[in-house]
Amino acid sequence: MEDFAQTIAFEVKKDIAERYFGFRKIIEEDSSDYQQEIIASTLTLETEIGFDLLRIYALLKEDRLIHRFYDLTRLGEVLFFDSYVTTSPTIRKRLFENQQVHGFFRKARFSNMFFAIYKSLFDNVESYRARIAALVEEHEVIAEEIKLFYKKNDISGIMLFLRNLDGDTSVSGTMSGGLSSSSTISMENKMRLHAPKSVEKLLPILPAIPKSASIQPQLQDLVDEAFALQPEFDLKEL
Repeated sequence: MEDFAQTIAFEVKKDIAERYFGFRKIIEEDSSDYQQEIIASTLTLETEIGFDLLRIYALLKEDRLIHRFYDLTRLGEVLFFDSYVTTSPTIRKRLFENQQVHGFFRKARFSNMFFAIYKSLFDNVESYRARIAALVEEHEVIAEEIKLFYKKNDISGIMLFLRNLDGDTSVSGTMSGGLSSSSTISMENKMRLHAPKSVEKLLPILPAIPKSASIQPQLQDLVDEAFALQPEFDLKEL
């Protein structure tokens, strides 16, 4: 009879452990996927949006024109800016390496390059915003999963139940394996699941920028002024 009771107790413990750790594993895997997507989005921000912005800075050159660009696009805080980008001929040359240059005259080439980069920036910002929106939803799902997990898994209650299965009904007693109430609390704290940091604490939230057609005259004025300050600049010679 005692062996039968021990067998039943073992099966109950096994079932509790499988359900507990099975659900926990799902949450941990979702959190890991979320963190990996954060890393991928960071790389997108730096290598795609950042590269577009650096090339725009190199064309506009002056701080006041760069700030006007941000005012026109409502892009928010100036990103990835370093004055060295606008003053170093070497950096400028590297930024425009392998870029297709179109236009018969210098000014046309300058203007065409600016608007080609702006289109790339628009597309990359749209893609980045979609990824951020997906990450916001994913974070909310993980937070809800954790709430549901603790609603269904009271660790203290589980430990007390397991101690009772071992024939110990006292709060201060131990279950097989030497788990006291104090060690149970310590284990609960160590095993507690926490949602990863929210997207806005890890990545900048970029607003949508207008299509170039909607602010074409203002952008063209900006390009014309930028070229007038450096008429000798020829993209074809880089």
